[in-house]
Amino acid sequence: MLLGVDVGGTFTDAVLAVQGRLHTGKAPTTPDDQSEGVMAAVTTVLERAGADAGDVERFAHGMTVATNALLEGQAARTALIATEGFTDLIELGRQARAHLYRLCATRPAPLTPPERRVGAPERCTPDGPLRALDDHGLDQTVDRVAELEPEAVAVVLLHAYRHHDHERALGDALAERLPDAHVSLSHAVVGTFREYERAATTEVDAALGPLLSRYLRRLTDRAEEAGLPEPQIMQSNGGLADLDLAARHPAVTVLSGPAGGAAGGAYAANAAEEPDALGFDMGGTSCDVCVIDDGRVREAAGLEIGGRPLALPMLDVHTVGAGGGSIGWRDPGGALRVGPRSAGADPGPACYGRGGTEPTVTDANLLLGYLDEEGELAGGVALDKDAAERAVRELAERLDITTHQCADGIVRVANHEMARALRVLTVERGVDPRGYALVPFGGAGPMHAAAVAQELGIERILCPRASGVLAALGLVVGDRRRDAQRSVLRSGDDFTAEAVREDVEDLAATARDALGEPDAPLRVVYELRYRGQAFELAVERDGVAEPDDLKDAFADLHDERYGYRDPDSPVELVTVRVTATVPGPEVTLEAPQDAEPRTATRTAIFGEREHEAKVLRGELPAGTEIEGPAICELPEATLVVPPDWRGDVHATGTVRLSWTR
Repeated sequence: MLLGVDVGGTFTDAVLAVQGRLHTGKAPTTPDDQSEGVMAAVTTVLERAGADAGDVERFAHGMTVATNALLEGQAARTALIATEGFTDLIELGRQARAHLYRLCATRPAPLTPPERRVGAPERCTPDGPLRALDDHGLDQTVDRVAELEPEAVAVVLLHAYRHHDHERALGDALAERLPDAHVSLSHAVVGTFREYERAATTEVDAALGPLLSRYLRRLTDRAEEAGLPEPQIMQSNGGLADLDLAARHPAVTVLSGPAGGAAGGAYAANAAEEPDALGFDMGGTSCDVCVIDDGRVREAAGLEIGGRPLALPMLDVHTVGAGGGSIGWRDPGGALRVGPRSAGADPGPACYGRGGTEPTVTDANLLLGYLDEEGELAGGVALDKDAAERAVRELAERLDITTHQCADGIVRVANHEMARALRVLTVERGVDPRGYALVPFGGAGPMHAAAVAQELGIERILCPRASGVLAALGLVVGDRRRDAQRSVLRSGDDFTAEAVREDVEDLAATARDALGEPDAPLRVVYELRYRGQAFELAVERDGVAEPDDLKDAFADLHDERYGYRDPDSPVELVTVRVTATVPGPEVTLEAPQDAEPRTATRTAIFGEREHEAKVLRGELPAGTEIEGPAICELPEATLVVPPDWRGDVHATGTVRLSWTR
């Protein structure tokens, strides 16, 4: 019996797999303390399954605590220790402007102000210590930090990715002097070079530590009281981690929620025999998109979240502020805009009847006929069409258009924003989205999938049976995973087969030890570049690779990406990253055999024209044929099928649609 719970901006989703059969549940997200919503969703799904909490074998959790805290600046009182003369490293950052043509735009301020930055009297070069950190310097540094009374301390010393001794000495001294403070050491958090990115990541890790630790303690206490096992936490890399690792290194959980959705999208796409797909996760607050190649979500060596770089392995997920709760508004130029501000879970869209008065995407969908005004959304939310109409009408009057034109405009603008997000990961990187299937999920994703697909020229849609709670399913089937990475900077005579083997074996031992699985399968990523280049390209192998193989693979990739190769330029091996993984459990996805969906008709607007759409309510058996215009009201999501789209239900319960244009 496997339990997965994912916290979204509006709803918290739960999936319980009992001997391969899925049970689902939802509860409103509780922003002030997400653990309350988590336990409410758990209670709902256990009751539906007729199960007892004590029978749950694994409890996997995806959260937005770290993400929200980072975006909202809710950081603990943090001090930074850096090599003397380099304490302003994060504030200096890179010379690239935040926005090319907005000269006054700035990046987020460091989480440690100047008065809480302390210089350590030490200095290392890539070859070793140039100025040793003696006992006097160590005591002096720790004394200065203690006077600041921090809740957390980030330690970032020059070249600590290669030489750890000074950081370890400071970590030990801080643990003794400030036992209640969260201490993050850059070599343990990141382990790679590029001082700014390593420092910024370590600062985030430290600043989020106390907040995340408090949340995880509350969640663990509530789970223990309910009889549930200790939760495992989804990492940004798409693998589950023990609670202790998440509490020690919060930076690995910043994309915890979106990673669960991406993992679920890949699982559903593979089950439907479509290994190349685009994940499209639209919830109440935001939309997350990803690329799935050959059944696996693309990864990145680091991303920028809220303007702050995180130099950690993570799934390559791009997020835009377009969700069901995104608010429509008129900009100073008179144009209709949508998001990024959201009505969230409280008060939510106007149609939720909880006091919301601003028009949202969900309100617009209700007025266009995509949602049933007499029905309820998953989670028991009754819809108030009159409230939605009042909210949209007020905006329409400011724009001098009709209410229905405004509703249609809100949906169109939101669709365009989400299509733009998919272009960032595909067209802008030389990938043709027309060769992929679109996998929509989240409570609102299937409602907008066809319109987004048409804008990108995508002709196939796969809507999983559990699309409304697919992120929670991704947690249920998630792998256990640990990463170990190190900048090795090998070239010339130092780039040998023996040196590569030593690097891989050392990192493999670290990753497997952290996982507690000495025989866990390994995946190795080698990041290479031509000498003089600033950034690298990644070549993946299942284990130790020969230098000639890596150089040839890099040259091919460089030619594919940039249109040329340079046989006369030496190739450098910059970073090696080893991933140890224990595959997650297998869950059988299948359509119910005895389902009999209820049918009806409803007027809905497609392309500014009214159509009588066939409505299918409830579970859809395998083989069910669907022809647009139609609306499939699935248990946790609504799939809108416009004219010119048709399809059927796969044996896994996934609805497969094709654009017939």
